[in-house]
Amino acid sequence: MHWVVLVGAYIILWFLALQIVLPIGIGDSGDGDEAIVAGTDPGAPTRPRLGLKLTIATAAATVIWAVFYGLVLTKVLDI
Repeated sequence: MHWVVLVGAYIILWFLALQIVLPIGIGDSGDGDEAIVAGTDPGAPTRPRLGLKLTIATAAATVIWAVFYGLVLTKVLDI
């Protein structure tokens, strides 16, 4: 298998995992008891935790890509 296909598959899986993980656990300013800061959107997330979500997306994409690569090596998927 060509390395471009492997890299492309990993990038696609990473973006897919990121899109799945991003909306999890998002709470906006209007959900809690905290006062809304003047000049901010009331729907803005209070704690987006992007670093954690990027780490989770990377781990999930790596695991799924490893399974994909294993299937290709064992000739279950012929690409």
